[in-house]
Amino acid sequence: MKSKRIFLSMVLALALGSLVFSAPAAAAKPVKIGFVYIMSGPFSTYGQFAKKGALMAIDEINAGGGFLGHKVEGYFEDSTGKPDVAMRAIRKLVYQKKVNFLIGLDSSGVAKSVVPSIPQMKTPLIITHAATPDVTGSVCNRYVFRISLNLAQNVKTAALLAAQTPAKKWTTIGPDYAFGHQSWEYFQKYLKAVKPETTFLPRDQVAFPPFKTTDFSAYITKVMQSKPDGVLVSLWGGNLINFIRQGREMGFFKGDFQVLVTLGAAVEVLSALGDKMPEGLWVGTRYWFLANDSALNKKFVKAYYRRYKSYPSYNAHGAYAAVYTYKAAIEKAGKLDTQSVIQALEGLTIELPVGKITIRPQDHQAVTDACWGRTYADPKYPIRILKPFKIFKGADITRPVSETGCKLK
Repeated sequence: MKSKRIFLSMVLALALGSLVFSAPAAAAKPVKIGFVYIMSGPFSTYGQFAKKGALMAIDEINAGGGFLGHKVEGYFEDSTGKPDVAMRAIRKLVYQKKVNFLIGLDSSGVAKSVVPSIPQMKTPLIITHAATPDVTGSVCNRYVFRISLNLAQNVKTAALLAAQTPAKKWTTIGPDYAFGHQSWEYFQKYLKAVKPETTFLPRDQVAFPPFKTTDFSAYITKVMQSKPDGVLVSLWGGNLINFIRQGREMGFFKGDFQVLVTLGAAVEVLSALGDKMPEGLWVGTRYWFLANDSALNKKFVKAYYRRYKSYPSYNAHGAYAAVYTYKAAIEKAGKLDTQSVIQALEGLTIELPVGKITIRPQDHQAVTDACWGRTYADPKYPIRILKPFKIFKGADITRPVSETGCKLK
C-alpha cells in the first residue's frame, strides 16, 4: 500500500508539472514594440493618429492570443521631427525598454539620419510614413523595412496625372529639405519621360520654404507671378494646412493652373481644414479609407470609427498595418528571434486594409498601390472626400531594384 501511495504521489506530481509547462502563454514574456513618431508640435496629429492605429492593432491581436501566445506591449516616444531627438528615442526604446521591434518615423530627414544606425541595435524597424527613397535605396540595410509608399512611387503617380492635363510649364512649392527637393527631382524625371514637351521652371523661380515657415504669402506670390501651367505641392502637415488657408485667401486656387498636392488627402489635413479645403484639387495619399472595397478594409474602418469617432488616416493605417505585418512575419517564421523575423519579412506578402502588399527582399520596399482623387464636398462626411479617385497599381509605379542603389549586406 505504501509503494502504491508513493506511485500515485509521483503520478500526481508529474500531472501537476505538465499543467504548469503546458500553459506557456501565461508565463511567456511579452513582446515589446517601440513606436517613434512626431507626438508634439505642429505635426503632432500625424503621430497621434499613428498611436491610435497602433493601439487598436495591439488590442485586437492580444484579444486573439498575441504573437505566438505572447502578449504585445507598445511603447511610444516623441521624435519631435528632429534626427537627434529621434535617435535618442530609439536608443531609449532599445536599451532601456528592451523592445523587440520598432515602428515609426514621419520625417524623411529623420529617417535618412537614423536608419544607418539601426543595425548597431540589432532591432528591426518598419517605417510607415517617412518617404525618402534613400532608406530603401542608398542607405538601406537588413534591419529596415518600409510598408508604405515611398516618395518615388507617389510622385510617379503625380507625374502620370500631370501628363493627362494640358499643363506644359510646371513649378513647385515644397519643404526645403530632402522631401521637397526629391519630390521635385523625381517629378521632373517621370513627367519628362511620358511627356517630353514639358518644361520646368529653374531653381530660382520655384519655392522651397523652410520647414518652420508659418507665413507662406511670399512663396504663394512668387509661384503665382511665375505664371505656370501647373504646380506640384509637396508640403505636408501643418505647413500644408497653413499654405492652403493662406493660398485660398490669396486666390491661389482660382488661378489658371493645375494644382497637384502629393499628400493633400491626409485625413489630418482634411480634418483641420474642413470646408476650407478647396474643391476639385487633385490630392494624393498613401491610404484612403474609402478606396478599397474589401471586407478587411471595411472592418478596419468600422472598428476605427467605433473606437475613435473619426476616419482613419494613412498614418493610423500605417501603424496598424505594421503591427499586423510583424504578426504575419512571426507566424511565418514560427519563432520570435530577430533574424528569423527579418527573413520572414523579406518577400512577405500580406493582405492589409490598403490592399495586398509585397515587401521586396532585395530592398525591403513594399510594392503597394497609390491613391489620388479630387477633393469633393459630400454632406455625409465632415471632411472633403475623394470623388472621383484613381488607384495606381504598385507594380506600375515601383522602380526596379537596379535603380534604387540598395545593396543589402
